[in-house]
Amino acid sequence: LIELNNSMSKETHNLVQTLKGGSASQGNWGELILENILERSGLRKGEEYFTQETIQNSEGRSFRPDVIVQLPDGKHLIVDSKMTLNSYEAYSTATDNESKEKFGLQHVEALKRHVGELSEKKYHLAEKMISPDFVMLFMPLEPAFALAFKLKPELFEQAWGKNVAIVSPTTLLATLRTVSSLWKQDRQQKNALDIAKQDGVLNDNN
Repeated sequence: LIELNNSMSKETHNLVQTLKGGSASQGNWGELILENILERSGLRKGEEYFTQETIQNSEGRSFRPDVIVQLPDGKHLIVDSKMTLNSYEAYSTATDNESKEKFGLQHVEALKRHVGELSEKKYHLAEKMISPDFVMLFMPLEPAFALAFKLKPELFEQAWGKNVAIVSPTTLLATLRTVSSLWKQDRQQKNALDIAKQDGVLNDNN
């Protein structure tokens, strides 16, 4: 996480330009940060997590979440990073309190809209998906995450009520590290069983 934050700090100029750009450039930047976190999580791409996989919900609509994380018990976690930060950029560069208050509230409203959009997708009801009843909304910028909850502390509970868990780079990395640890334990248990079976075969032959 320290390496990730240092890398992000070195790209401050590019970040500012990204925030001033359109939703496409912000989305690409968010997906890049997400990919960096996944690489540091200990999970293996194509094994424990998959990117840009197309899935269908119970109504037959097709969706492509940014990341699907597979759990050892066959269940899944879904992560979506499509979050616009235009209002946050305007808040950060505002020079008076009135403007900061205005853009801060707009930032909160943008987050609330995205929560609503993700909730409507009902990823947890998707075909061939066994997932918890929530999707993880990834905010790639810690200060933007902190500002939203500073201005509206009840936002997390409101989002949770709509089956959306809002996460930052710090909280997402902690979650994925936990999943990686579960996979490690699962592999160790399977290896132990394989060894026990092989030992049993050898003993039977003797």
